[in-house]
Amino acid sequence: MRKSISLLILAFIFLALTGTSGCPAEKSKTRLNDDFSKAREQMVKTQIEARGVKDPLVLKAMRKVPRHLFVPEKYWNEAYNDYPLPIGSGQTISQPYIVAFMTEQLALKGNEKVLEIGTGSGYQAAVLAEIAREVYTIEIICNLADSARERLNKMGYKNISVICADGYRGLPDHAPFDAIIVTAAPTRIPETLIEQLKPAGRMIIPVGDYYQELVLVKKLPDGTIEKKSVLPVRFVPMTGEVENK
Repeated sequence: MRKSISLLILAFIFLALTGTSGCPAEKSKTRLNDDFSKAREQMVKTQIEARGVKDPLVLKAMRKVPRHLFVPEKYWNEAYNDYPLPIGSGQTISQPYIVAFMTEQLALKGNEKVLEIGTGSGYQAAVLAEIAREVYTIEIICNLADSARERLNKMGYKNISVICADGYRGLPDHAPFDAIIVTAAPTRIPETLIEQLKPAGRMIIPVGDYYQELVLVKKLPDGTIEKKSVLPVRFVPMTGEVENK
């Protein structure tokens, strides 16, 4: 009887020290997630809203998507800082503000079919998928495409299709698209992508060699094309077939 009482007392002491879950690791994990939630909120307030991004759908997506899960674990503590980070294979995840700014330029409302060129780790695709109905994303480096697909599937995204291919030609079998976003810079805008844009659709794309600018392309309802430079940027170059053009 005394032994049973002693064990019961020890159990109460253990629960008091570890919490009701009885698992310090689980409690630590929860605290870590809370820390990242605060970091995301700070990121949105100081890096994105403060620079003029106002679209509530974009801000909501940026607050929700856990950017740290799209970079190597050694960079988790830097994931919400105001700069790009390496993701392997010579590629980077874009600065949070650039992701938000480019997404806002597409003026998404929620029922669009979007094409992304340059999946990388899948972060931009996840942000798009929080708003758009359907996202197709192309990555020329197959190991990045495979890891992004696995990551996005584990996170529960059902409206993202990841394809390993050369993005220069887009996806004619799934065209036309309401919006196109390109996250690698060609020296000029591929006509193949403009052709796959719906009338009244928008494309945001970095263009240039050493000096690059984000260009917003609008296809008017009558098919007329308007182009406007909106921001100086620095992206990795688009590779593949575009290099021979």
